[in-house]
Amino acid sequence: HWSLGGGYPLAFPAFTWEVRANDRNYHMQFKKKFAFCLTKKKYAGNAIKTAKYNFFTFLPLNLYEQFHRMANVYFVFVILLQTFPEISTLPWYTLLFPLSCLLTIRGLRDLIDDIGRHQSDRNINSRPCEILSGKSFCRQKWRDICVGDIVRLRKESFVPADMLLLCSSEPSSLCYVETADIDGETNLKFRQALLVTHQELVSEEIMAAFDGEVTCEEPNSRMHSFTGTLEWRGQTYSLDSEKILLRGCKIRNTDVCYGLVIYAGFDSKIMRNCGKIKRKKTKLDRMMDRLVIIVSVVQTPPQEGCRTPLAQGDGV
Repeated sequence: HWSLGGGYPLAFPAFTWEVRANDRNYHMQFKKKFAFCLTKKKYAGNAIKTAKYNFFTFLPLNLYEQFHRMANVYFVFVILLQTFPEISTLPWYTLLFPLSCLLTIRGLRDLIDDIGRHQSDRNINSRPCEILSGKSFCRQKWRDICVGDIVRLRKESFVPADMLLLCSSEPSSLCYVETADIDGETNLKFRQALLVTHQELVSEEIMAAFDGEVTCEEPNSRMHSFTGTLEWRGQTYSLDSEKILLRGCKIRNTDVCYGLVIYAGFDSKIMRNCGKIKRKKTKLDRMMDRLVIIVSVVQTPPQEGCRTPLAQGDGV
């Protein structure tokens, strides 16, 4: 560790996540690549989306997922064979009807589940919060929060994003949080702001003029780890996880507290731990896939030229 004269560690070169308080325009200018030549904003918004489908992608994506089941592929192959009159034993449409019913029932089940996810996303993104705008706090929604915003939280409210605790109404700017939604623990934990922000940020006007810059690690899934620094008025102060309020925590036994948004939306630690929704496949599904492949191989007729020498000798 390198350190300043005041004993505070300098930011490591790997710390490339820079957050400026009350400066949305600064964060909007940064882009990052995510596929080929396409780019997106480096700093994510606070709106989340956990649903798998939308109006346009439901049908193709759902069919794509359903035909990952070998039984459905086998069924389609049999239907195609039934279209040839020379080998057909049943009208092809008699086999298409049960397959269509099966795909429709499973599709409706997936649709109902995804509608529930859409509703849950809307409810979360529409939760109320107070964001510093100009020289006063305005009542807005979670989806309106951006990195660098200062948010006011009240008792019994949920933390909308990963934030640096700036100050609170408690002595020494303590803040008590419940992390049951994160790790299942119901016992309260405390977080404490830096002494300098506790002493200096005593009014909304001063908070509106706050221009501190946080330099820290890139968004990650380590729930109980955070390392960074706050630079303000020519001084550098070290930060750790004890000064961070994580998204999903609940404010308890603290009337009011203020935080600077560091990670928003899918960059927050709890969302990084959620991961992407994967296609579920049970052990029974895997076993059925193997059985279907075995049955298909067994039922494949031998080639005309693959007779054994003994069988050829029988014809002489």
